[in-house]
Amino acid sequence: MNKTKKWLVLGLGLSLVMSLGLVGCGKTSSSKSTNTKVADKKTLIVATSGTLYPTSFHMSKNSKLTGFDVEVVRAVAKGLGKKVKFQELSVDGQLTAVSSGKADMAANDFGLSPARKKQFALSTVYKHSFNSIVVRNKDDSGIHNWADIKGKKAAGEAGTSYQRLAQQLGAKLVNYDNVSNDVYLKDLEKGKTDVIMNDYYLQKLALAAVPNNGLHIVKNMYFTTTDDGQGVGILMKKSNTKLKQEVDKEIKKLLKDGTIKKIAEKYYGADVTKKPNVHISKNFTIKSTSTGQ
Repeated sequence: MNKTKKWLVLGLGLSLVMSLGLVGCGKTSSSKSTNTKVADKKTLIVATSGTLYPTSFHMSKNSKLTGFDVEVVRAVAKGLGKKVKFQELSVDGQLTAVSSGKADMAANDFGLSPARKKQFALSTVYKHSFNSIVVRNKDDSGIHNWADIKGKKAAGEAGTSYQRLAQQLGAKLVNYDNVSNDVYLKDLEKGKTDVIMNDYYLQKLALAAVPNNGLHIVKNMYFTTTDDGQGVGILMKKSNTKLKQEVDKEIKKLLKDGTIKKIAEKYYGADVTKKPNVHISKNFTIKSTSTGQ
């Protein structure tokens, strides 16, 4: 198996985890002190997955962490005169690390959803995308419109917005736990599942990495959701306003001078810093779960 392919996994960075921590009264001075302390740190702790191609991944098991979001973070840190230490965690673990202060930021293709705006400080957007569905070549998995998804088996990671949307559309969920991309694709081709809903650029690269996979993206069913329609950025703790200001300033500089565009073209083969010019079939509202996710 190609080394790159072995470590590819689909973009599963859109699950929402809402913490129950509340900021109490009478903590203003402490909050300001913490805010300044984090912004003045010499080394930023950044949570990411290390398994999400081409966002955050290892080319081989022992190779250096790389990827679009990883390189954007490194460029931001360089501009701020800081070092970066990455913590490789699950999506839930990344969000929990930022909420608890164990990580200063999280970067892993995170959509800047309304729910996240309530919990985190969100950076300036540096990636725009849209979503797609992957089906079998031989029978289109029986999916020709959105109503056809009802009763089909949807593959994804539990709790992600894609699986929540699939469930809203009446699909039967088949949840995976951070498996490699070839597992997703093989199971779909064999009929163990029927559809994969995910970020278009990630799906396009995933299919290209596995030749003769017997699958394709449905071109007339591109979509966006309320969880990802605003773009992708870095998540920070809501109280870290100084850090957010510094990160935003640096991202804007990197967007203006074309640095992030070059990183995007290296990893995505496209300039994802601009909003895509494609026909969007549907914009879905992701319903909140009973836990407020």
